[in-house]
Amino acid sequence: MKKITIDPVTRVEGHAKIDIYLDDQGRVSDTHFHVTQVRGFEKFTEGRPFYEMPSITARICGICPVSHLLASSKACDAIMAVAPPPAGVKLRELIHCAQFVQSHALSFFHLSAPDLLLGFDSDPARRNIFGLIDQNPEMARAGVALRKFGQQIIEGLAKERIHPSWVVPGGVNAPLAPEVRDRILAGLPAARVLAERTLAFYKTVLDRFTEEIENFGTEPTMHAGMVDDARRLQWYDGLLTFKDAAGAIVATDIHARDYARFIGEASLRDSYLKAPYFKPEGYPAGVYRVGPLARLNVAESTGTPVADRELAEFRQRCGAVAQSSFHFHYARLIELLHGLEKIELLLADPAILDTHVRSHASVNCLEGVGMIEAPRGVLIHHYKVDEQGAIRWANLIVATGHNNLAINRSVAQVARHFIDGEHMKEGMLNRVSAVVRAYDPCLSCSTHADGTLAMEIVLRGPDGAILDRIRP
Repeated sequence: MKKITIDPVTRVEGHAKIDIYLDDQGRVSDTHFHVTQVRGFEKFTEGRPFYEMPSITARICGICPVSHLLASSKACDAIMAVAPPPAGVKLRELIHCAQFVQSHALSFFHLSAPDLLLGFDSDPARRNIFGLIDQNPEMARAGVALRKFGQQIIEGLAKERIHPSWVVPGGVNAPLAPEVRDRILAGLPAARVLAERTLAFYKTVLDRFTEEIENFGTEPTMHAGMVDDARRLQWYDGLLTFKDAAGAIVATDIHARDYARFIGEASLRDSYLKAPYFKPEGYPAGVYRVGPLARLNVAESTGTPVADRELAEFRQRCGAVAQSSFHFHYARLIELLHGLEKIELLLADPAILDTHVRSHASVNCLEGVGMIEAPRGVLIHHYKVDEQGAIRWANLIVATGHNNLAINRSVAQVARHFIDGEHMKEGMLNRVSAVVRAYDPCLSCSTHADGTLAMEIVLRGPDGAILDRIRP
């Protein structure tokens, strides 16, 4: 038995490694995806006042703090038994859409585009954002501009770009200023042009990746996402639906408070990341995927016209239920466009300038659950408090957790197809890392990487002796 270790997996948010085991003929016999860091937020928040939870849990991640702010605040709304004022809800949705725009831009342009535009087998010294700037400066500038636009919306609303304190239990803590609305509206046309141009370009290069599309996590699974009563895509305030691999609904209209009836969590011996599963199917059979691909598979429409036209073409190209995890990239670009359309719709409503943006209350329920769609998939915050509002227990199920079992299966599929242990090439290992990047995992707090293949590949013989070593 020989073992290859990819440590760390690069161009992802957080820290992980992959172990690949080869038999004596150099064929892949097993793989393991390990998340090697501990979050611990559920435990060290015990005893804190519930109203501090949004600000505390936002520190889980520097890439998607808004997602945690929103899920946490919705859990706190439930503890207070209040609904935010309509303007407060619209403003929460607005900052949420901005979060999607900046996060999807980061994932596609900075983390995955080096593989897609430079090639999986390209020189790892250039296969990063700097190589992308050199090879395709227009595409690189588009990525920077779209992410900047999303971040500027967050800053305009919350006065901070990272870990803003603007989203609070009961709503938000300040109304939208008309000049901020006008500034966002003025920037929307250019942002939409960039998003549409990028999506059009991406569709022209899809045919280059036939082999990857056929082998990047194509094992049929269920898909889970939030929709409204018209089965339109919902990021902020929908109900959870599960569809099977054939597109049949297996569970629907799941409220946040009822998630535990359908989602169980298994602990893995070789990873700090738990493995959620669909309870009716049991563990480990109840594998499902969340995130952009799953959401487009679950929803009947996005609810915005341009994104819906792109969704129709997506289904023509990829099938009524797209199975390949390679298509997370495609789905992410459609969602980026949808986010920009949704921002425009929200800002067009005069009610968004209403100054009543927050409801006030104390503890009225001893338990609350908040559920939203983060850019990477379903995010759940579940809190229990005492009569004084101190946290007694907390559970967070992050999007990457939902995808954990699917990521493991995808890693195994890619490794078995592409890796030849007798004729090892760096591009083989890069494809294993790339299938993880397709899911855009956030493995706790953000990792800021330049995209270089910062790993060492060690090949050991059955006796543990080092047979070969590859360093970047």
